Amino acid sequence: MARNLAVDLYSDTQTRPSPAMRAAMAGAEVGDEQRDEDPTVLELCHMVADLLGKEAALFLPSGTMCNEIAYRTHTSPGDEIILHAWSHAMHFETGAPAALSGVMLRTVDGARGMFGAEQIRGAIRRVGNHQQRSRLLSVENTTNLGGGAVWDLDDLAAVTAAARAAGLATHMDGARLMNAVVASGQSASAFARDFDSVWIDMSKGLGAPVGAVLAGSTEFIAEARRHKHQFGGAMRQAGIIAAGGVYALRHNVERLAEDHDNARRLAEGISKVPGVHVDLSAVETNMVYFDVDVEAERLSGALLGHGVRIGPMGPNRLRAVTHLDVDANGIATAVNAVGEAMRSLRSGD
Repeated sequence: MARNLAVDLYSDTQTRPSPAMRAAMAGAEVGDEQRDEDPTVLELCHMVADLLGKEAALFLPSGTMCNEIAYRTHTSPGDEIILHAWSHAMHFETGAPAALSGVMLRTVDGARGMFGAEQIRGAIRRVGNHQQRSRLLSVENTTNLGGGAVWDLDDLAAVTAAARAAGLATHMDGARLMNAVVASGQSASAFARDFDSVWIDMSKGLGAPVGAVLAGSTEFIAEARRHKHQFGGAMRQAGIIAAGGVYALRHNVERLAEDHDNARRLAEGISKVPGVHVDLSAVETNMVYFDVDVEAERLSGALLGHGVRIGPMGPNRLRAVTHLDVDANGIATAVNAVGEAMRSLRSGD
């Protein structure tokens, strides 16, 4: 946690490896990952492939690389990817789909970062010589800018069926998929079933310091491995960091429910603060988006003075993300800080 911060709710990427995870990493058996000889990397990939119901998996340095390698593998330059207007690849990957794969992005709208089959059918291009080719449907679960919303399995089946009927491949950005699993009670493989590729992040709520794992068919992963080398993602004795992911999957999945409980506790607490507006029905997992009647940047700055970090997401909107480094006492501290900072800002102190 950053210096002088008592509570860091900026993102679940702020988690730090626990002493037990550090010990597992220090003692990891390693080999040459680039030559597919690191036993701990192989163990993690087998665990994730089995978890997601896929034939094979590939360990990568980041979730963004998972998205971009999947896009590169599924498409050719000039193709088009259909995805939500709020998706991570649209806003937070520095134009990488265009820069690395030469593809266009076609966005659709929908509540909380989700959409329906009719929207997909309406977005798919007609086949011809004058339009780019619709090639890939990309779905985010949970939805980040949608407030950590969890897709319904029937809705996922409908949108992927619409895509497949038109010959599109399907990809899931599952950065926080395990949050969806814990919140819904559905298995990871059920969520991943209708997708040609899917990945999960180890460095968010699962608490590992680095890494993500992309899964799909044996053929897909073989081609993705080529692009991993092409993008500079090949590593050597990577078992040291992969061990953090192995530990996370064994010990940190079920405890995500605590983060969800803390998010609900935080939302309920700050909803009682004058000038704070929270849609409690939208708090499904570990994210709390809320609106305030002061400038979000000013409130975020004032909270830092109380040792609490919450990031602004718009002129009057902020996002708080719970994780394993923030317990119930930390939530109480954050609620009190929001109350004190809002009173000060609204009174002009």
